[in-house]
Amino acid sequence: MITLRYAAGSDVGKVRQGNEDAAYAGVRLLAVADGMGGHVGGEVASSAAVAAISPLDHEPPSDLVAAAESGVRRANQRLRELTEQDPSLTGMGTTLTLMLWDGPRVALAHIGDSRAYLLRNGDLYQITYDHTLVQTLMDDGRITAEEAARHPHRSILLQVLDGSDGVEADLSLRDAEVGDRYLLCSDGLSGVVEAEQLRHVLATIDDLDTVIRTLIDLACEGGGPDNITCVVADVVDEPDSVQNTPLIVGSAAP
Repeated sequence: MITLRYAAGSDVGKVRQGNEDAAYAGVRLLAVADGMGGHVGGEVASSAAVAAISPLDHEPPSDLVAAAESGVRRANQRLRELTEQDPSLTGMGTTLTLMLWDGPRVALAHIGDSRAYLLRNGDLYQITYDHTLVQTLMDDGRITAEEAARHPHRSILLQVLDGSDGVEADLSLRDAEVGDRYLLCSDGLSGVVEAEQLRHVLATIDDLDTVIRTLIDLACEGGGPDNITCVVADVVDEPDSVQNTPLIVGSAAP
């Protein structure tokens, strides 16, 4: 039976006062959210989004992609409700990257600039698209990847969950293979640690908790300018080692 082993961690970093990231890791659901907006809006947005999608971990769906899309809509609706209840939260939003599992298949839903990576056979692939201004400029050939990393507007997001109408996540269905390793992370990691460093850690360290600690340490050593949150999961064929207890970290932590 193909299943998941997983670990998750979150750190405030070296600059921020609070943690506006949230993450969830369970037997069917992995997710990372990076909140923004207002005094406490970012923390509220990311934790609310994770809470809204967490039932997906307990509901084996007949249609993975439709279930993932429904989870995104549910999270967006929850942000709308919270803003209506408390107008001081107006302007809050969050990224959301989630993966929903059913044996050898995985649905991916994504909005914003948190990322999902796949390590397969020693090679690392970014499997999400950054919904950012600099990514659009790169697509148009107006700036290089090196220029994007230093661009003064690199943090501008073109799409987020914010409770508004018309929010659409990128959706896809993928085949999972035993031996695959997935990383979901906020830009506090991917914006600081180079892809080759990520690949090296993921490819050379077996223990998942050690992977999490190493990645967070690397981001902090790079200055830790933002909150750092990551989820790592291995696709395994070991039914006796199934984890049943979800991990919830960051602003959504109990």
